[in-house]
Amino acid sequence: MTDFRPLRRFRQAASQEECVALLQSAPRGILSVTGENGYPYGLPINFVFHEGKLYFHCAREGHKLDAIRADDKVCFTVLSEPVRNEGEWWYCICSVIVFGRIREISEPAKAEAMLRLLAAKYFPEGYDVETDMRRNGPQALVLELTVDHISGKHVREK
Repeated sequence: MTDFRPLRRFRQAASQEECVALLQSAPRGILSVTGENGYPYGLPINFVFHEGKLYFHCAREGHKLDAIRADDKVCFTVLSEPVRNEGEWWYCICSVIVFGRIREISEPAKAEAMLRLLAAKYFPEGYDVETDMRRNGPQALVLELTVDHISGKHVREK
């Protein structure tokens, strides 16, 4: 296990419960990997947080997947919606940063279960998930991020 820096502005720290709540409710986040030629590569991505892990779906090839296969250490960031309190001109947000290792799920039953969780989060009510799973499921790859460290912070953008 790697040691992680403590939050410099510790008075602004979000509790672990607040971090988990934001991971459960945020619509999307930024997945950051070590990209080509050592450049960071961050991309907005849909996700689901389930039983302490993060799950994503993607195509079976591409820049993101090449980077993950070369280095499984990743960072994932989510932000809450900004809130402006009455009488204040600045916005308040909460951010959560997750450090961990990501892998491709090779177990078909688990991958299908995670695709169903993603569908439940993102597809509209009444959407024909079964048809979509038959048509698109075989082309999807599911990624699992195992958390090494989570930290969160409350920020007043002032």
